[in-house]
Amino acid sequence: MTMRFAGLAAVSAAALLAAACSPSTEEAPADAAATEGAMAPEAPAASGNIVAVAQGNADFSTLVTAVTAAELGETLSGPGPFTVFAPTNAAFEKVPAATRDALLAPAGKADLTKILTYHVVPGRVDAAALTQQIEQGGGSATLTTVEGGTLTARVVDGGVTLTDEAGNTSRVTATDVAATNGVIHVIDTVVMPN
Repeated sequence: MTMRFAGLAAVSAAALLAAACSPSTEEAPADAAATEGAMAPEAPAASGNIVAVAQGNADFSTLVTAVTAAELGETLSGPGPFTVFAPTNAAFEKVPAATRDALLAPAGKADLTKILTYHVVPGRVDAAALTQQIEQGGGSATLTTVEGGTLTARVVDGGVTLTDEAGNTSRVTATDVAATNGVIHVIDTVVMPN
């Protein structure tokens, strides 16, 4: 991911890391009631910032490695709030190994920062708020990321999906993982900015 502003990128990366390190290890598809705006079960109390939550979950070890390589940990540990769409290790496995290796190398830092901050939305957008935005948008909501690009959220087959600027789709598999500086939603595919 590239940083337009060092501070903004750092904050975005921290939010993404926090989301990825969520203490929740279960990835369950959103149910129809939640996508229809019904109140979801209360999320557990936040046990740390986004980075700490990500570090505490083995399913986000690749995300934590990426945040560290992009030097975004300090930013994502900041006050926020942030909404992070956090890809799991399995999501990162969908990215070709050569591409992952190139992004994690020092020469790939700018591109890695751009990708990571594309997974972060400023503010706290929990599942209920996102569902409401989709309903108010006539079936879709446009989310502006810290990177500056957009993601389009829709309800598909009872769950929320994100479509990136290239037209690729990721499914939200768990929502509302609490952090002291934001909220994390788990996704099954890495989304990519233009």
